[in-house]
Amino acid sequence: MPRHMRTTTVVSTCTPVTEEVRHVFEIVGYSKHRGMGHDGFIRSGTFSVGGHEWAIRFHPDGYCSSSGNVDTDFISVYLELLDKGAKVRASCDLSLVVQNTGLSTSVHKTGPRIFHQGQSSAFAPQTNLFMKRNDLVASGYLQNDRLTIECVVIVMMKPQVATTGFLNNIGLPPSNIIENLGSLLETEEGADVRFSVGGETFAAHRLVLAMRSPVFKAELYGTMMEGRSELVTIQDMQPTVFRALLHFIYTDSLPDMVDHRGDAITEMIRHLIVAADRYAVDGLKLICQSILCERLNVKDVAITLALAYQHNCDRLKDACHEFLTASNSNVLDMVIATPGYKNLKTTCPSVLADAFEKAMKRRKT
Repeated sequence: MPRHMRTTTVVSTCTPVTEEVRHVFEIVGYSKHRGMGHDGFIRSGTFSVGGHEWAIRFHPDGYCSSSGNVDTDFISVYLELLDKGAKVRASCDLSLVVQNTGLSTSVHKTGPRIFHQGQSSAFAPQTNLFMKRNDLVASGYLQNDRLTIECVVIVMMKPQVATTGFLNNIGLPPSNIIENLGSLLETEEGADVRFSVGGETFAAHRLVLAMRSPVFKAELYGTMMEGRSELVTIQDMQPTVFRALLHFIYTDSLPDMVDHRGDAITEMIRHLIVAADRYAVDGLKLICQSILCERLNVKDVAITLALAYQHNCDRLKDACHEFLTASNSNVLDMVIATPGYKNLKTTCPSVLADAFEKAMKRRKT
């Protein structure tokens, strides 16, 4: 009879490896760069992605293609690979920033392809019609003679192949503890404490709150009255903010903010920083700082700086100082003209003095 042979299975895994960098190119005095002609351009500072050098090229009068065609109604913007003779597989996303909000809008995306320096493929996009000049003002991209271009470059590196091994283990399912905790909050099953916030009531679990917040632990298991009460009243907080705080405590993530747009999102994140600082939820505080860093703009930076000082947000403080001392020397002048600056000058003069002292030091260096 044939002998039974045991089959051994070996596996190896190929995982893509990428490097992503976002470069911001500020064009100050936009009107003064006009009149360069269709071959004239401004090149950004170089930046490295995936071991290769790149730059953004801005043609204020549009670019004349090899066919000789040019549309004077458009500006031209390109990502350029600078390394001589290099061939790099990469993708890019070119955006313009709305000056009032600091939010960016994608204008052109180039999927993964080969960039070959020395050839036309060293550039993306492959068109000279980037954006109509009239649309720059109408869409809020060009204000105070200032234009901001963002470019996200992703370079595809050599893929990583894992060492071959025996397939002799039982696959484990992914962890679902976050989903389970989120469901616990949603269904209120086993809830043993309730909170009254701005006329709304929220059910929660003492153990979960105490595990995630030392302040809740002291309040609910300490000698304070809240520890013995089934209904705890929270003062000076909006219900939507407390709901988002609970969501983060249970799921380690922010809720979807479908009802918020633009400035409303920024305002919500500011309130969440106050709540996170109040209950020592450090992870939430860091996430909110990161979001506000990405949304810094001239209109709101003074308000954000005051918030950072009031709630000990060191990373957000540093980001505000860097924003105020950007390569463009007009930033401070524009900030001084905002209502947020006037309020900061009245309520937090020490913060303002510290900010300007650091700004002057940065300029000198």
